[in-house]
Amino acid sequence: MIASSLFNYKLLMKIVTILILSIFLSVATRAQQSQYTTSKKEAIKYFAKANQNLDDHLYDEAIASLQNAIKEDPKFVEAHAQLADVFRLRHLYKPAIEEYLKVILLNPDFNRSVYLKIGEAEITEAKYSQAQQHLEKYLTYPDITPANKLYGQKLIADAKFSIQAIQHPVAFKPVNMGPEINTANDEYLPVATADQSLLIFTRKINNNEDFYKSANINGKWQTATYLSDQINTAQYNEGAQSISQDGKYLFFTGCNRPDGLGRCDIYIAQKKGDDWGKPVDLSPPVNTSGWESQPSISADGRTLYFVSNRAGGYGGYDIWKSTLSNKGWGPVENLGPNINTAYNEQSPFIHADDSTLYFSSNGWPGLGNKDLFVSRLGKDGKWQKPENLGYPINSNGDENGLTLTANGNIAFFASDNLNGYGGYDVYTFELPLNVRPHVVTYVKGNVHDAKTNHPLEAAVEIIDLQSNQPVYQDYSSDDEGSFLATITSGKNYGLNISKSGYMFYSENFSLIGYKAKNPFNISVSLSPIDVGNKVILKNIFFDTNKFDLESESKAELMKLIEFLTVNPSVHIEISGHTDDVGPDQINQTLSESRAKSVYQYLITNGITATRLVYKGYGKTQPIAPNDTDENRAKNRRTEFKIISK
Repeated sequence: MIASSLFNYKLLMKIVTILILSIFLSVATRAQQSQYTTSKKEAIKYFAKANQNLDDHLYDEAIASLQNAIKEDPKFVEAHAQLADVFRLRHLYKPAIEEYLKVILLNPDFNRSVYLKIGEAEITEAKYSQAQQHLEKYLTYPDITPANKLYGQKLIADAKFSIQAIQHPVAFKPVNMGPEINTANDEYLPVATADQSLLIFTRKINNNEDFYKSANINGKWQTATYLSDQINTAQYNEGAQSISQDGKYLFFTGCNRPDGLGRCDIYIAQKKGDDWGKPVDLSPPVNTSGWESQPSISADGRTLYFVSNRAGGYGGYDIWKSTLSNKGWGPVENLGPNINTAYNEQSPFIHADDSTLYFSSNGWPGLGNKDLFVSRLGKDGKWQKPENLGYPINSNGDENGLTLTANGNIAFFASDNLNGYGGYDVYTFELPLNVRPHVVTYVKGNVHDAKTNHPLEAAVEIIDLQSNQPVYQDYSSDDEGSFLATITSGKNYGLNISKSGYMFYSENFSLIGYKAKNPFNISVSLSPIDVGNKVILKNIFFDTNKFDLESESKAELMKLIEFLTVNPSVHIEISGHTDDVGPDQINQTLSESRAKSVYQYLITNGITATRLVYKGYGKTQPIAPNDTDENRAKNRRTEFKIISK
């Protein structure tokens, strides 16, 4: 089961490791010691029976046999050690610790591996100080294998971190999402759209994992319903999903499907009206014959983060990424040693700011098993070393599958130890300030025909005006004309919406110094290309009282050039306008000089001069009263108007 493997993989690996250690200890003891630490025949008889039980995988019987051996001789060291190993194999860590302590008491140097195994068990039981002591003792022994030495050092780092973390707890008040989401079954891996209008999560019923959805109406989550027969199946498991910010695309994991390449593959499905289209396997280089799972798509929809055990990683499961180009998904790249370790990194979640990554790991210092971490993208374009989210968000149990709202305040997660409705339930909590992402808001809009009011499928592009690079490129939906895009604080953005046969639309969003506020909701009317129709170029910028074009104007100017190139018969007038501050003649001259600057830029970039005229109108054509700073800013503008076509 692909989604629940987030919670069960570590346990599986422990079983394998412990079984190997248990068998090794049993064989080594019998082979290397000519006599046991007991001479009592009945004790030895029970011990031999326990070894046979283990060979037959009869663990409960082995426990009973070893306990009988110890009853015959309480100082039978080998029996205590073997019993401790079997308890650990069965995840009975408290009695395992008790038995290991008896081994140490009876013979401190019986077997150095006892100190490594008890240290691991004590961390699992949150006995961090005791674990540190036993692990440090283990590392004093000579000739420890490099792998075991590394593991011992890693566990000591866990113990030291945990002791400090518990002394400095962070705020954590989880809230169960209620019976609308949670049932007696397992619910986990929740993700929400940027506007928090839709929540999708995994529910497991009778070992089958499917997606469910809940709509947020007037601030209340509705009773969850089955997502779609197009995506969910009766014979396969679907889980570990990521939804695009606008809710149009669902990336998810499917295992052992007949159209897959490996054991688990990543698929994408596109929303079609009220339902979803048929999922498509992402194919190489994302999917391989191995295991790919747990996708997380960036806000711009162009970078996919996911987990794989493919060759070339740092060990175990690593987090990788692939970037979308015009040719499809590009070469897969490992996120590197500041994210991935020799152990396991899983459940990546890239926040809508595209620069804050949350994930789980049992490789970085934590409180035991998997903890949740956050890493931020540095100015050099590389991920910085991660920060543990702290105690009690993290515990000695498995923490996994964290996602956030777009505003970064609220986190979603699943837990089975908070007295919920049964099994794993979905919870929310307010994320501490120091581990929050950058402030993000969103632009939500509808595009329609100005004459008929019918919805339009139009190209929507949002550009970072400083870098002149797009941060969002998509189309409004053909059925509703809707779109949604997230934008991060600290930057200025230009919005352009265009469609063949129509004038384009221009808007500006300044998020310099932006604090968390209401999102931007806009309604866009696109007018046909007719004589007399105008467009305000809201992303043409000049310094105060100057007419030199600022570099942030480039993206808008290129959009105008594209419009004129696609419509070669169109002739336009470029006009400049000012507010009423200052002498009329100065305003008139300034407005004309600014219009001329745009005119000259277009000619320099290949537009024939005969298609263009420019004119300054000064303060004579205001679009708002000149009574506030905000209104005067609206009047200071550059426009173009169709004069012939």
